[in-house]
Amino acid sequence: MLIPLSYSVRSLFVRKTTTIATALGIGLVVFVLAAALMLSRGIRETLVSSGQTDRAIVLRQGADNELSSTFDTTTVGIILAAPGVKKEGSTPLGSGEVVVVIAANKSGAENQISNVQVRGVTPTSIAMRKELKVVDGRPPAPGTDEAMIGKGLDGRFAGMKLGDKVELKKNRSVTVVGIFEAGRSAFESEVWVDVDTLRSTFGREGIVSSVIVGLESASKFDAFKATVEHDKQLGMQVYREDKYYEKQSEGTSIFITALGVIIALFFSMGAMIGATITMYAAVSQRSREIGTLQALGFSRLAVLVAFMVESIVLAFAGACLGALASLGMSGVSFSMMNFATWQEVTFSFRPSLEIVLGSLLVGAFMGLLGGFFPAVRAARTAPIQAMRA
Repeated sequence: MLIPLSYSVRSLFVRKTTTIATALGIGLVVFVLAAALMLSRGIRETLVSSGQTDRAIVLRQGADNELSSTFDTTTVGIILAAPGVKKEGSTPLGSGEVVVVIAANKSGAENQISNVQVRGVTPTSIAMRKELKVVDGRPPAPGTDEAMIGKGLDGRFAGMKLGDKVELKKNRSVTVVGIFEAGRSAFESEVWVDVDTLRSTFGREGIVSSVIVGLESASKFDAFKATVEHDKQLGMQVYREDKYYEKQSEGTSIFITALGVIIALFFSMGAMIGATITMYAAVSQRSREIGTLQALGFSRLAVLVAFMVESIVLAFAGACLGALASLGMSGVSFSMMNFATWQEVTFSFRPSLEIVLGSLLVGAFMGLLGGFFPAVRAARTAPIQAMRA
């Protein structure tokens, strides 16, 4: 016969101060863990959403990203002649792009500089990305010193507002004529200018960093990849666009997750110690109760289960507080460095049911570990000795 659950719950309310302190400690652990997992998910979704399954990106063989990839523009036509490339009329849907990183001053932060990625694009580049939407102003005109910026940069850096001038290089500026959204992807943290303007600014005439290719369908990717990579004279490697950006997210995502888990681990040690002390104190204060329960016929196993349940309920209550608080981070955005491209990207916390449930289970498990030894001590207490205490 087991001790009623109401007994364990009522006992927690008797010790309000220690119960609240322990619950808050466990809640803090759950909050940190859930927030780190939400941010890690936000990083992956932000970068992966930059790519589509029916688009491919072509880089120079051996290059890890667009910044480290350069090749002649004469190669672009050969790549776009491969099978599987979508056409509009007789024109292949694809474009060579140039990517560089510039240093920019942050708004309202004196002498604080960060990296911003600048992408040299063509009208085809813009038209291909159906998820892109100009929300203010217009796209840059070809062959002009004009630019449009992602929504994530708007006002975050000096000179990055509609009508402002962005300095690409000393004495070389472009005017912001538009602001765009791109499905909350990493593109929203980029400056887009005409590809020829960017080439002439940085002395990269006749060179591109990558080729963005529209495919007839996602199923045509393998044939396109095989054709391009089989030509050893080209020396190119092909990625499905969503997989490319997923790979770019790995380093930053792993770092944030590992950091959050390590911090949560240290906090959890303190929280479990607090839970253990709380339960040991409860056992000491309730020796007569334990003896009475055993005298009434409740077994040692029933006493053990009762105290374990009490500890788990306490931990679960704290975990619910932490999980609820972590949901308040939903949609909160901030910028940090993407380790793959060394550009500052705006990320946001993205909650999910799996993260919330997983964090709650971690909190309950902490209660299980923290309450085990006090529960064993309570179960081992001899009835006669307990009644004399």
